[in-house]
Amino acid sequence: MSFASRPGAGAGSPASTSVLVVEDEPAIATAVARRLSAEGWQVETVGDGLQAVDAAARLSPDVVVLDVMLPGIDGLEVCRRIQADRPVPVLMLTARDDETDMLIGLGVGADDYMTKPFSMRELVARVKALLRRQQRAALAAELAAGAPEAEPPVAVGDVVIDRAQRRVHRAGEEVHLTPTEFDLLLALAASPRTVLTRERLLAEVWDWVDASGTRTVDSHVKALRRKLGADLIRTVHGVGYALEPAGASAGGGPA
Repeated sequence: MSFASRPGAGAGSPASTSVLVVEDEPAIATAVARRLSAEGWQVETVGDGLQAVDAAARLSPDVVVLDVMLPGIDGLEVCRRIQADRPVPVLMLTARDDETDMLIGLGVGADDYMTKPFSMRELVARVKALLRRQQRAALAAELAAGAPEAEPPVAVGDVVIDRAQRRVHRAGEEVHLTPTEFDLLLALAASPRTVLTRERLLAEVWDWVDASGTRTVDSHVKALRRKLGADLIRTVHGVGYALEPAGASAGGGPA
């Protein structure tokens, strides 16, 4: 099912922007698609996992809103397959407020998640944030590639972050990160040993001003620790996180 955008709708959101909604509950799928199309975006909905993989390959959407529980293949496998084909921002929808499920989703390439029931206003805000970050990352990579001498890699201890190529190495080994994980690591690396609050990270990485998303920060930090090592990011309980070069003394600890 496709929903066309309204002419002139969604200031700052060109009609060429496309969103794929993957949801097997028709009432939810229709409500989400209508709300997103009201922002000026082209929206298509599908109701099962195999259709989602085909639609993603056919449409090359700018963002995918993806339910976890689907007939055919589940949302985690859908996310894994579409990310292998062409990296795309994915917002996962889950009926369970289970951090394990959330971490698994992040591990297969999701950028963000929301728990049902959710606010349509928040859904739109999160999709807009994904689009802004995608555009910003593409522009930064283009500028860095055009002037590599002005964008040297960021080195923090044995971690090297190549901004132009958006690649990360630790101790000489490449570590594959999702776009959100990369942006979070880069934000922390900009001020090593400095504690950044969850609210600041939400604003810088996710473009959010709503502190209700702090659990999103926590889950992404845990995902980074699983990939880069638990010793790299220090927790200051009740405040936020700091990136610690290897071998640096640290109070607090992983959470």
